[in-house]
Formats: sequence, C-alpha cells, structure tokens
Amino acid sequence: MKAFIFPGQGSQFSGMGFELYKSSQKAKKLFESANQILGFNICKIMFEGSEDELQKTNVTQPAIFIHSTILSHCMSVSFDMVAGHSLGEFSALVAAQSISFEDGLKLVVKRAEAMQQACQTCDSTMAAIIGLNAESIEEYCQNAKGIVVPANYNSKIQIVISGERKTLEKACQELSNLGAKKTIILPVGGAFHSPIMNPAKKTLKTAIDNTEFKKPICPIYQNVSANPSMNPEKIKFHLIEQLTAPVKWYQTIEKMIQDGALKFIEIGPKNVLTGLNKRINRDIESIKGTL
Repeated sequence: MKAFIFPGQGSQFSGMGFELYKSSQKAKKLFESANQILGFNICKIMFEGSEDELQKTNVTQPAIFIHSTILSHCMSVSFDMVAGHSLGEFSALVAAQSISFEDGLKLVVKRAEAMQQACQTCDSTMAAIIGLNAESIEEYCQNAKGIVVPANYNSKIQIVISGERKTLEKACQELSNLGAKKTIILPVGGAFHSPIMNPAKKTLKTAIDNTEFKKPICPIYQNVSANPSMNPEKIKFHLIEQLTAPVKWYQTIEKMIQDGALKFIEIGPKNVLTGLNKRINRDIESIKGTL
C-alpha cells in the first residue's frame, strides 16, 4: 500500500514550484488560480521571494499548501492513505478529495491569519529537543512555570516544544541538563500547537463550519489522534483541535505502517518528512529487534 504524506511549515524555499509551473500547463493554471483566489501574486513570492518573506506565517502556509496540492494533482501515482504534518493535513484532504483546492486554500489563509494574530499576543517560539525521550520532556513541561508544551512528536528522540520565548529558552537549558543532546530554537513566527493558539480556534471553526467537507476517497490519518478517519465531522473537529494539540507524527507513521503502508511518498517542496520517516523506521526496526 502507498501513502502520500504532506509537509507543513519549514519546507519552504525561494523558487519553490517554479519548475512545476514551467513544465506543466495543468500546474500553471492552478498556480494562476491561486493568485486569483488570494487577490495577490503569491507565485511571485514563491518563485522570487526572499527567505524573510517566505517565513511569514500568512505567506508560508498558503505557499506550501499551493505547491503540495498542485504537485499531487499533477502526479499519476495512486495512493491508499494520506497524512499531513500540521498544515499538511489540509493538503492531504485536497488530495483525498474531501475538500476542493479553492476551499482548502481559503481555509489555509484563514488559519494562517488567525495564527499570525495569535502570535502577536505574546513573544513566543518553538524549539527542537533532540536525544531526550518524550516522557522526560512531558514531565518537565507539566512542572514548568509559564507556557511550554510538547508540540510535535517527530520521532522518539526528536520532540519540538512550543511556548513563551523566555520560558522556552530556559527549558532548552534545563532539558540539556537532563540529557538532551541538542536543542535548537526554530525560526518560526510563534508558538504553534500550544495554548497560545487558542484565540485562533474560533476563527478557524467558523471557516470550517462554512466549508463543505466530503467523505474522503481514502483514510486520512490525523495529527491529533494518529488514527485514520473518513468521517467529515470528525475530520473537521480534529482540524480545529490541531491548533492547540501536539502533532503526533511518529505515532501516525507507526499506525500507517501497522495498517499496511509499505511506501511513503512525500508531496511537497523538500524532503523533510522523508528524513523524519527514516528516523522513525529505524526506531521501529530497533523495537522489533528487541521483541
């Protein structure tokens, strides 16, 4: 069985999508449609924009969504299941024909704008913690003063935390003392997948409630639960909850493998998820070897 997986923020780069735009008439029409839907030339930013321009949440999210969904639309490869990392869930839903390209892009824009506004409420960011188990990180976050929470379970030894900048910087120091091999403050616009995103949930819920969701043509494995779903109401609920809940990525991949996935194809600007999956698969093989 084949699985399509779609990346979130962090996969962007200047020039993304340009080769696709030049090589496919179908892709070109969709890129130009995206410009019309948004009311500005996002393609110019994607193809020629600076790194700083592409890092803005309200540009990054639609740009990655546009690239991923157009790429999947132009592929002739079949798939049996889909998943997306954070923002990537919206791309996965378009590929699975649960929502249209136009509706998906409009939702992503609403999501990005709401998240950008939430980011302005306090100075916040995210950090990757490498080489320390999830249980130790979770226990630390539960006892920390201030807002700091696990945000992305990328692999068993790569967990991203999210929260207030000062609290998070202190967390990086103290988690290093607890045994983390490396801590990296990430170049993101705020504390995604944390309570700081609570103000964005109302805006996204309204937008989702006003959008038609169909039963997808295949299961979508969602970040909040790491389980497959084909129920439109459950899918909508999880998309909203995802704003403040952690991305259970390695749990999702493990579940997809358990359910029969033999090949993962990353659909997006870079190969971020492919790299994570190699780490996850090594973890799985290591666990199997001890049984």
